Amino acid sequence: MAGVAAIACGLSTPLLAQETEEQAATQTQEPADTNSEARTTVLDKITVVSRTNETAIDTMASVSHIGEEQLQRRMASTPQDVLFGVPGVALQSDANRSASSVNIRGLQDFGRVAVIVDGARQNFQRSGHGTQSMFWLDPELVKQVDVIRGPVANTYGSGAIGGVVTYETKDAVDFLRPGETWGASVTGRHDTNGHGWTTSATGAYRFNDDADIIGNIVWRDFGDYKDGDGDRVSGTGFDVLSGLLKTTLRPTENSELKLGWLGANDSWTEGGDAYGMDVKQNTFTGRYNITDENQSWLDLHINASLNKAGLDQTYLRDVTRFSSVTGREITLPAGSQTTYDLDTYGVDIWNTSRFDTGGVAHELTYGGDWVSDDVVTTSPEGGSDVFTPSGKRRVSGAYIQDKLTYEWLEVIGALRYDSYKLDGDTTEVSGDRLSPRLTVGVSPFEQPSLSGLQFYGTYAEGYRSPSLSETVISGLHPNGVVFPFLPNPDLRPETAKTWEVGLNYGYDGLFAADDTLRMKAAYFNNDVDDYIGGTMVSAFDPTAGCPMVNPRMPLCYQYQNFANARIKGFELESIYDASWGFAGLSASIINGHTIDEDGLREDLVTIPSSQVTAQIGFRFLEDRLTVGGEVQYNGAPKGNDAARDFTLVNAFASYQATEDFRVDFRADNIFDVKYSNPLNASATTTIYEPGVTLKLAATMRFGG
Repeated sequence: MAGVAAIACGLSTPLLAQETEEQAATQTQEPADTNSEARTTVLDKITVVSRTNETAIDTMASVSHIGEEQLQRRMASTPQDVLFGVPGVALQSDANRSASSVNIRGLQDFGRVAVIVDGARQNFQRSGHGTQSMFWLDPELVKQVDVIRGPVANTYGSGAIGGVVTYETKDAVDFLRPGETWGASVTGRHDTNGHGWTTSATGAYRFNDDADIIGNIVWRDFGDYKDGDGDRVSGTGFDVLSGLLKTTLRPTENSELKLGWLGANDSWTEGGDAYGMDVKQNTFTGRYNITDENQSWLDLHINASLNKAGLDQTYLRDVTRFSSVTGREITLPAGSQTTYDLDTYGVDIWNTSRFDTGGVAHELTYGGDWVSDDVVTTSPEGGSDVFTPSGKRRVSGAYIQDKLTYEWLEVIGALRYDSYKLDGDTTEVSGDRLSPRLTVGVSPFEQPSLSGLQFYGTYAEGYRSPSLSETVISGLHPNGVVFPFLPNPDLRPETAKTWEVGLNYGYDGLFAADDTLRMKAAYFNNDVDDYIGGTMVSAFDPTAGCPMVNPRMPLCYQYQNFANARIKGFELESIYDASWGFAGLSASIINGHTIDEDGLREDLVTIPSSQVTAQIGFRFLEDRLTVGGEVQYNGAPKGNDAARDFTLVNAFASYQATEDFRVDFRADNIFDVKYSNPLNASATTTIYEPGVTLKLAATMRFGG
């Protein structure tokens, strides 16, 4: 029973937050984590992606929330584990599991998906085969994750035509129990596949009601894992040292200031152990908000951030390759180093004013944002690395959005202005655009069983400017065969135009007084005009500007607006929660292709698997014991001949032995299936994912 039981937690994006500190306080004033599964009422939690204090079920968009309880059951070792089962979301990580590129609805890389950690944009990018964009965040530091799919997130910055993923790290108020001045915890964990060890320590202190601080440090040491056939997958081991320090100050009754630091030092190998990779990242954030219930016009937020990421690629042995300048064979000695440094500065300011006109309620949100990337790369050949060129990129924008509510009708109208500027060594380009959004929702039923049913329709546009690499990449291909990379300063920005229809349904007391049902479903159609992708151009075409470097391969590689992308799909997520346990179902069916100027249709290579994820869980011993599991079917995307269908079965259990001691267990890929993420499977190489993996963790807490 326990093995089957587990189909409920892993839908990784339950729309329901089942535990909050407020819940604990409203129950019996017992310590907030005396029993992490304890509950008398299931509460919906406000999502980070909402700028008008909405819960996921109330948002007229495809929004998912992963709360603290779900994260505990996930026992995530990598960023990929955190988003398991979220409809429409996939992560590409190649063999390097400590960093990932997020794919939403078939779009990824070069800022198509905005990844935000505590308000700081994660924009690191390195050109090469496989993953182009990467971010580093250890799951142990995360309190909650919110996802919004599609370009409707026009209040979250420029470029996010695929969607937005926001990570919120832990706060002292989440960790300390009511009445405590200090608290500390230590967690130890072992993963059998790769013999991975994790140690995490957290400490928090409350100076008074107006000031507190929390710190966390995580160490992970993982070897290469084995796939479902028992074969070692080279380059999948990694070491991680991560830290968090965050203080919260409350200058007045209605205001709050959060100052934070996140640090990461990750190491792994690439190229058949030819390169040692070492990244150091430091993220500094400051977030201030003031909200006065007596002044409905004031709900002001000011975010500022600096994200410094540096990646060093060190040659562990002599490597023979072609010079990126001459095309001649050269040998780079062991110890040579290529470096990639990115400083990202960001400012984000917005306010929401609430007022009525006649019988219509308004939530008027307006603001602006600015992000600047400063890229500096060096090559062991001397000078800048030409494949990930140095330069500066600035994107900024301003927006206004009004949400109008009249009885059963809701309307959201929004307009965003974007501008960008790129400065390379020899190139300077810029552009701007206005992007609209219109959403209409109706709740037509009054009877209790259907009053929580809402239908909505949305049209939204998004705008992504070209990246530095897409615009000014140059040089010669370094391995295999020589051919040139051509810059393209004439690239046009991508414009996404999305239609979406969906429904939200929430019902409390379906079969029992304390049970709840939450469901979201949506169909979408996203047309991306001027889609940018790498394509080969002929040296025999006099208009292409491609030099004849290698007569045996008279071609050049260049990023072009080579086609329009067409992506459509259906998404569902639902969760039922009761005193006995929970059950959930999520699904994502997606298909996409490109159409070039000649009308030629080609399957889009970044389309992930279609998925159906089921989960169930049971609570015992006054909610101190939870057992459950997940079953996920993955259907290979069209056009990817290397991808295959596969089904995963996982199980989990957690036991709160005492108020201060907790044990967690998880079994992933129980049937040892050999499978690959379609984003990591191609005609030339396929990276297989881990086989059966058992995880066991114990957490001891102290406080006073």
